[in-house]
Amino acid sequence: MRPKKTRIIHCAPKKRIFRPKCGKNQKLKEVILNLDEFEAMRLVHLESMDQEEAAKSLKVHRSTVSRMLASAHEKITDALVHIKEIKIEKGCCQWKK
Repeated sequence: MRPKKTRIIHCAPKKRIFRPKCGKNQKLKEVILNLDEFEAMRLVHLESMDQEEAAKSLKVHRSTVSRMLASAHEKITDALVHIKEIKIEKGCCQWKK
């Protein structure tokens, strides 16, 4: 397996955790959303970039952006359906102002 290429992100969130209100006092399972997945979603859904533009910003191939979005959507859907925390962290990213 090839090593992951470093992705360039422009929005470096501090450690963020989104927890369902109904699980406030419970120990919930968690889903880890990688920083590159977070950035791909931000670029495509909030900045209205197409996948090709997002790929250039992240310095990866368009198909990689497609896989990151699919992974992020699956993780978020799992968290919403199964009442899990969403943590945004990790990933092979380099922050660029």
